[in-house]
Amino acid sequence: MTRLRTAAYLALLLPLAACSHGNKARMQADIAASKVTTIGVNAYLWRATLDTLSFMPLLQTDSNGGVIVTDWYVNPSAPTERMKVTVTILDQDLRADAVRVAALRQVNQGGQWVAAPVQAATVQKLEDIILTRARDLRRAAVAN
Repeated sequence: MTRLRTAAYLALLLPLAACSHGNKARMQADIAASKVTTIGVNAYLWRATLDTLSFMPLLQTDSNGGVIVTDWYVNPSAPTERMKVTVTILDQDLRADAVRVAALRQVNQGGQWVAAPVQAATVQKLEDIILTRARDLRRAAVAN
């Protein structure tokens, strides 16, 4: 996991080096910043996904394939419900359709975990949070 974080940080810092060579270099860095791929997928989306899901235990991460799978997470304020999330980064560009979230939800009924529906708004909200965070990371990298 530490190697993945290091790779993500390095990928975010690379565009910064090109930003100090005037306006033309700044425009080129801005264009390149939307397509940072040293880890196989867009580094901003990858980092944003890890940040967004940091409260959940991670089961699997594959930076080359762009897949992050969490283990089951039980919210302390709702102990009879648990969630598991899979995020797939589909593109090397920072685009709205480059991230897909799938979620599983279970409820505890009589000591057994039973599958329950996930509201579509939950998945959409997670995608929006990841995209917003990725755009913030990109803006911060380009601004420096």
